[in-house]
Amino acid sequence: MPNWRPTGPGFPFRLSWTSRCIVIIPFQGMAPRIGQRVLVAPGATVLGDVAIGDDASVWFNCVLRGDVNAITIGRRVNIQDFCCLHVTNGKWALTLEDEVSVAHNVMLHGCTVRRGALVGMSSTIMDGAEVGEGCLVAAGSLVKEGFKAPPGTLVAGWPATVKGPLSPAQRELVAGIWQRYVRYKEAYFKDGWPMAVSPAAAFPEPGFREGHLFP
Repeated sequence: MPNWRPTGPGFPFRLSWTSRCIVIIPFQGMAPRIGQRVLVAPGATVLGDVAIGDDASVWFNCVLRGDVNAITIGRRVNIQDFCCLHVTNGKWALTLEDEVSVAHNVMLHGCTVRRGALVGMSSTIMDGAEVGEGCLVAAGSLVKEGFKAPPGTLVAGWPATVKGPLSPAQRELVAGIWQRYVRYKEAYFKDGWPMAVSPAAAFPEPGFREGHLFP
């Protein structure tokens, strides 16, 4: 998207495109698949076998690197600024189900986060871990390899342990974040920011789940 710049009412000034680039690119013939009304903010990189569902948002300076396994992002997911998502070659893919919120500066590696969960700021979730539906992972937590968090629980600590069921206030917090981020990305579209689109690979290849050889 050369020479792109926002054109809505919030941008009465010129921006430098080179300092705010968006990189959505194929890898080994596997191109990211982008749903409808998805925001990928400047500075983000989405590479390879990555699928992003409708109404999701990937914010400034995130990296989603599907070069050695698959990354699947559900509908209405928000991945906030400076997050890093990666996978393990031939073993651990990464899945975020619908309406998951991933707060700023989170690292996710080869894990599964079930529907409607919230991963707090600066947390790390490692290979094979599974965060249950509607869970809250407290900010700054380390979820170790293979850890399983039951649905609707609070997970916290370094390393993280299950602290118990969420309080009503915590459940309300978790349920509200993804809804706000759907509104936020729509506000960016209203201001003239572009919707993300799927790139075309010059020589298309199937993804890892469809038989692509692991590097």
